[in-house]
Amino acid sequence: MHCQGNSQINVSVNTLSSFFRFYCQVEAEHCVWYGECSEIEKHPDKKYNCNYTGPPIPLPSEGYDLLTELCPGYDYGNRELCCNVDQLKTLKSSLQLPLQFLSRCPACFFNLMNLFCELTCSPHQSQFMNGTKFNETNVVEVQYYIGKTFANAMYNACQDVEAPSSNMKALSILCGKDAKYCNATNWIQYLFDVSNGQTPFPIIPIFSDVPVSGYTPMNNKTYNCTEGLEDGSGPCSCQDCAKACGPKPVPPPLPPPWKIFGLDAMTVIMWISYMAFLLIFIGAVLGAWCYRRSTVMSEYGPILESNNPLSLNINASCCETCGERFENALRTVFSSWGSFCVRHPFLVIWCSLILVAASCGGLVHMRLTTDPVELWSSPTSQARQEKDYFDSHFGPFFRTVQLIITTPLNDTFIYSPYFGGSDVPFGAILDKGILHQILDLQLAIEGIVATYEGKNVTLKDICVAPLAPYNNNCTILSVLNYFQNSHAVLDHSIGDDFYVYADFHSHFLYCVSAPASLNDTTLLHDPCLGTFGGPVFPWLALGGYDEFNYNNATALVITFPLNNYLNDSVRLGKALEWEKEFIKFMKNFNNPNLTIAFSAERSVEDEIDRESDSDISTILISYAIMFIYISLALGHIHSFRRVLVDSKISLGIAGILIVLSSVCASLGIFSYAGVPLTLIVIEVIPFLVLAVGVDNIFIIVQTYQRDERIHQEELHQQIGRILGEIAPSLLLSSFSETVAFFLGALSNMPAVRTFSLFAGLAVFIDFLLQISCFVSLLGLDAKRQENRFDIICCAKLPEGPETKTDGLLFRFFKKVYAPFILKEWVRPIIVMFVGILSFSIAVVNKVEVGLDQKLSMPDDSYMLDYFRNLSEYLHTGAPVYFVVDDGLNYSSPNDQNIVCGGVGCNNNSLVQQVYEASLISNYSTIAFTPSSWLDDYFDWVKPQSTCCRYYNTTGAFCNASVVDPSCVRCRPMTPSGKQRPEGKDFMHFLPMFLADNPNPKCGKGGHAAYATAVDLYPNNTAIGATYFMTYHTILRDSPDFIHGLKMARNLADNISQSIDHKVFAYSVFYVFYEQYLTIAYDTALNLSVSLAAIFVVTTVLLGFDLWSAVIVCITIAMILVNMFGVMWLWNISLNAVSLVNLVMSCGISVEFCSHIVRAFSISVKKNRVERAEEALAHMGSSVFSGITLTKFGGILILALSKSQIFQVFYFRMYLAIVLLGATHGLIFLPVLLSYIGPSVNKAKVFAANQNYVGTERERLLNY
Repeated sequence: MHCQGNSQINVSVNTLSSFFRFYCQVEAEHCVWYGECSEIEKHPDKKYNCNYTGPPIPLPSEGYDLLTELCPGYDYGNRELCCNVDQLKTLKSSLQLPLQFLSRCPACFFNLMNLFCELTCSPHQSQFMNGTKFNETNVVEVQYYIGKTFANAMYNACQDVEAPSSNMKALSILCGKDAKYCNATNWIQYLFDVSNGQTPFPIIPIFSDVPVSGYTPMNNKTYNCTEGLEDGSGPCSCQDCAKACGPKPVPPPLPPPWKIFGLDAMTVIMWISYMAFLLIFIGAVLGAWCYRRSTVMSEYGPILESNNPLSLNINASCCETCGERFENALRTVFSSWGSFCVRHPFLVIWCSLILVAASCGGLVHMRLTTDPVELWSSPTSQARQEKDYFDSHFGPFFRTVQLIITTPLNDTFIYSPYFGGSDVPFGAILDKGILHQILDLQLAIEGIVATYEGKNVTLKDICVAPLAPYNNNCTILSVLNYFQNSHAVLDHSIGDDFYVYADFHSHFLYCVSAPASLNDTTLLHDPCLGTFGGPVFPWLALGGYDEFNYNNATALVITFPLNNYLNDSVRLGKALEWEKEFIKFMKNFNNPNLTIAFSAERSVEDEIDRESDSDISTILISYAIMFIYISLALGHIHSFRRVLVDSKISLGIAGILIVLSSVCASLGIFSYAGVPLTLIVIEVIPFLVLAVGVDNIFIIVQTYQRDERIHQEELHQQIGRILGEIAPSLLLSSFSETVAFFLGALSNMPAVRTFSLFAGLAVFIDFLLQISCFVSLLGLDAKRQENRFDIICCAKLPEGPETKTDGLLFRFFKKVYAPFILKEWVRPIIVMFVGILSFSIAVVNKVEVGLDQKLSMPDDSYMLDYFRNLSEYLHTGAPVYFVVDDGLNYSSPNDQNIVCGGVGCNNNSLVQQVYEASLISNYSTIAFTPSSWLDDYFDWVKPQSTCCRYYNTTGAFCNASVVDPSCVRCRPMTPSGKQRPEGKDFMHFLPMFLADNPNPKCGKGGHAAYATAVDLYPNNTAIGATYFMTYHTILRDSPDFIHGLKMARNLADNISQSIDHKVFAYSVFYVFYEQYLTIAYDTALNLSVSLAAIFVVTTVLLGFDLWSAVIVCITIAMILVNMFGVMWLWNISLNAVSLVNLVMSCGISVEFCSHIVRAFSISVKKNRVERAEEALAHMGSSVFSGITLTKFGGILILALSKSQIFQVFYFRMYLAIVLLGATHGLIFLPVLLSYIGPSVNKAKVFAANQNYVGTERERLLNY
């Protein structure tokens, strides 16, 4: 019908003109279509709209409810529209996905519905719509004129809306590309593109704010996301509307490094301190030298000038007298005991054997712990309790089998899109030929069959299948799932003889932008959603790309999540066997075009076990060298003819067996008590007890060898007297170590606690066996040595002249070393030790905390490649769960608001706070907005959605894909029905949500994403614990993991305070890294308690000599601090293993120090220098031969170990312990004693003089 004038009407020009304008305007406001006609061939379930250019038609009454639901703006008057009921139903069906994802933000969804309602039903269609193509009665293409202002406002209101289940923006699902590439224009173009799977025929949007070709663009009123709607809906939440948020959170600035004069503060302080010490030391030395020049009297003058020993006792203090009496009591007891052991050797030996055998019997109950969680995490620790809580409420975290695949090929190829756009470079790993090879590998892994208890186990038996039993496909996080794990889909392309319009390139680029899409926008129309029913996010399946350019990826990551089982050994055994077959398969797999790093959940534990097995030979060689040395070094050969007599091979072997027996007895006793062993106990304690025990053996034997039997003294009396002299020293060292170790067992770290318990008992048992069994054996060997050969005891040595000489090492220490080290010009060497101490203090705070997991693997482990690739290629860290403790009432609006993240939720709700943390991910380590079952449930249950329906006959749940008239919506389309469910309604529909599988009609089904996220009470009466999951940013090393744990806990604590309910953060790695949050404190506490114990025991056993105890503790503290300096220089981090070694070094240091200090304290020489010289000569040689030489050879063998943890934490630290202990015990300590050693105990001098006046012993004392 055309608009034209009628010449036959006799009217004025003005009247005609007015009529023309009115008639044209009325006729322009007609429909473009009305009703539905023919089916669309490509979409049989959809129809074309019928061509109709007449006026709007009143809507039948059966469509009123639908109109109110979809387009309430037209629900007035007689409802004259350009659509009928069928078109409204089609509109509702087509908008289900946008409704489910965008209705979280009322303003956004209102604007979107406005766009589609005007298109479908507006009575003014002809103003902004133009039918351009027709097929008989069908409209097959239209142009839709849309105002730019409207389009931009609609996009601005929707651009921030989240899709909680997928940790991404909703527009990434609804725009056909990643949300960051989406804008107002291309979003609306995608909504109207037939390739999106919902639009039945082409709708061409034309954007303009001014009339175009006679059409006035649709520019209806819009709402900003910060505005509420007229129906009472509130503004969008901060999570869905950035404008509704306050200022973006700003991470606190990093604390500036502590500097003085632009240099490290600790370095400057220690440098100044050391300079001050040098000045004081030089001044003191010069002052003492001048004083000695001016006077001949010293503090020892009265002692030296007095010839009356009684006068010494008069001047003795109370402490000195008590100390002498305590020493005398010990001497008497040990002398009597030693004499008894020599007189009744077989009784003592048999009793010792029976007790040791009884103790070792506990080894049949021995349990060896290799579970990393048991090794590194205390059952009472926060992380362990949170892990147990998570496992018991939601099931254990899944097991992971993962491959990181790269290619040695360096080719980069360019993809040029046919329909225009910039060229896109693709990395070699995304070459189609390479992808086919990787798919072959993936399918081969899916086909691996293991055997467990005679039954076959396949991947489907153990994998995570989130939609089972409806969809039993395994979850495989792989780029190849974009192609449905199919070679045919990977090869799918659309083109002709000249051009390729769409192929795997275009599909890949689409899927990395919209991984949850069921239909890509290319001509392929292939789904991106994985075969298991969930999306494969590109940051989980690709590696080595820059920013978000996934096409530049240099690695593919394939992850197979497997079910884990808490208390089901059978199913867990199946998983372990399948993983074992997987590892075997991968070790044998070879493809020259692929470089593969792989790992299974059991890999770390397997490799640690293999490492332990492979290092047995190294450990045995190390101990064998020490055993041979001990057996040969104990003997003191007086002449060549007495070689076979004076050697003490049999006694040395017996001593070693005693040491090993003490270790076995300790293990057995604790095994009786049910305490499990660890590899650290087995590897470290023999080394420790050997150091302590062998030192004691050398002291006992060498003291006997140097002793002269007094006239008319029998052998048992001589050995008893010797034991009386040295046993207090052995008791001092052994009891100090035992108490220190037992106090170390107070540690919360299982590895340290277990080691301390076993070590403390082993050292004490070793001491008891040495002063009993070994003394008896020494008595037997002394009788044998009178004229019988060693080992071959039945053979005798012919009578001949005998000469007794001191041992070579003893003579060296007595004649050369001790006098040299205590010369006046040598003693200032002490300043070098103080300098080393100053350096060590300056770097203590720089020792790295943590354990590089690569160090726990053997040199030849396949896991080393995996760990390297993990750090180099991955872009996303581990999942992190914010767990809400039981007790929250989710049926209550108030409790809903403190958790959810949608409209009406609190600004400090759980979801909101995690979202804000994700905005500063570089600081918080929270990578994404959390997935929120509560917000998705609210969207799913809305009456506008087709998700929540039930059969009105049975009340059973009716899936959105079911077409059945008996399926009715869960909640009515009333104002109250549109509100969130509360009370009984909330709990009634929640199980349906958690059982609903996502589908094209309803993408909000909670089965795949939230089946385990909600812990329902029996019979679904209430909700217990729940979790909200997100991801950490990529964490590459120990400091990163420690920081991630710390930040997640801080965030959880803030949430708990805000909502006044307990919330905690949980991730699978927390149990391993929690120890590092307090390891500095634990280390300081453990070592301080050990030093305090040593101080108390030393004070008491040295006869209440406080100053001697102080000197012992100062020397041990210096050794420990210097150990930290070595750790910093040698890149040894502070962790449970190194802490065990530090506790052990504290014990071994006692051996280096206590014997020399005690020898100094009981010496009656005339001044400190001579007393230090005597102590060093007599005890130094035993300490040097007993510990230093014994350990040195064995330690060097550890350097040959294949185990990196042995090389770093055992070879390096053991070597440092021995060298630092030897230098401090044999150089620093004697010099320190010569300067500031305790004064002579007058009571002891008096007692010694009184006991030995007029005897041969007096001559020996003065020797």
